Amino acid sequence: MKQTEGQQYNSLTKTVSKIVDGEDASRDEKLQQICELLAENVEVFDWVGFYLVDPDADRELVLGPYVGEETDHTRIPFGKGICGQAAETNETFVVQDVSQEDNYLACSVHVQAEIVVPIKKNGEFVAELDIDSHTKDSMTEGHRKVLEKVCELVSPLF
Repeated sequence: MKQTEGQQYNSLTKTVSKIVDGEDASRDEKLQQICELLAENVEVFDWVGFYLVDPDADRELVLGPYVGEETDHTRIPFGKGICGQAAETNETFVVQDVSQEDNYLACSVHVQAEIVVPIKKNGEFVAELDIDSHTKDSMTEGHRKVLEKVCELVSPLF
């Protein structure tokens, strides 16, 4: 029997909690496991990765663990592209058609939609979860809710 969307998301957040609470892995290993979990369990998630605030740079993100095609965007200044906008504003960005965005940084010709969710620790922006889809109009409100919950759950790792 197929799980409902709600059951699937509940299962995902429970697994993320277990990964975060586990004692046998480093932060980056845990983030990698979460990327793999999301990419394997949500059909429209084709690239899943974390961008972390670089403590040695002024307002710049550095690519952390990810799953999917390689990207040239290993460093992104705050304010540039969808990832940089999310860093600048501390808000979740959902883009259903990246071709309509004038501030989009193309990671791959296949990307059609993107969601970027900020991760905050003690109210301070520390990282973000970036997900690309090869399917236009594929990011649902359910995706947004589960990813915001995932980001809440991973924030203690920072």
